[in-house]
Amino acid sequence: MNTIRSALVFSWMALTVIPMGLALVISALFLSDIRLWWVYAVPWLKGAIWAARVIGGVNYRVQGEENLPPAQDMRRVVLCPKHQSTWETFFFPSMTPHPLAYVFKKELLRIPIFGWCMAALKMVHIDRNKRAEAWTKVAEQGVELMDRGKWIIMFPEGTRTERGSQGVYKSGATRLAVAAGADVIPIAVTSARCWPRRSFSFIPGPIDVSIGPPISAKGREAGELMEEIERWIEAEMRRLDPEAY
Repeated sequence: MNTIRSALVFSWMALTVIPMGLALVISALFLSDIRLWWVYAVPWLKGAIWAARVIGGVNYRVQGEENLPPAQDMRRVVLCPKHQSTWETFFFPSMTPHPLAYVFKKELLRIPIFGWCMAALKMVHIDRNKRAEAWTKVAEQGVELMDRGKWIIMFPEGTRTERGSQGVYKSGATRLAVAAGADVIPIAVTSARCWPRRSFSFIPGPIDVSIGPPISAKGREAGELMEEIERWIEAEMRRLDPEAY
């Protein structure tokens, strides 16, 4: 039964992403990236989360949502979530009061429709083969996008980790926050409980999301700040999903 329910969810995603993506790309000729975000990206992402919940049985519980600054608050913000699954890449943009800008490798821009949408939505794409230039681009574009009302989202472990495991926390997100004078918001998420990485099958159940209080990066050192973020996230992960650890 789980296989059938999962297949229905992924079929819905596959059938709807192409017309929605094409509509977004065409509308980019007339609408700003902010408008495109609210008109196309957010509704589709909310639909994906809805399908996973109603059809796939993947529910979620959010703690600390009050720690997200409201829509009228224009402070610079960098989100630092735990990364276990594709689920959170859909969920966070669907529920935050500000548009999000992911930092991603430029090769993704070559993917038809998906890459075109990423380009139209004005995110930060980098060349991993040119590390010095990549960091400069993240800093420059990150500040520009934050000043336009977007939040930057960076997974400090870089890639998805298995349930109950811990990756290496890199300081890119806190380096950006320090350079921009931004607030960093740590987030713990137990998504691998229901959607393990490299899997196309859901495990019905709840995903817990815990959003920590904003931490000002002003006057901080990037490495030391990331250590604080790491401690908070990993402690929360063990509280939310103790059986995995």
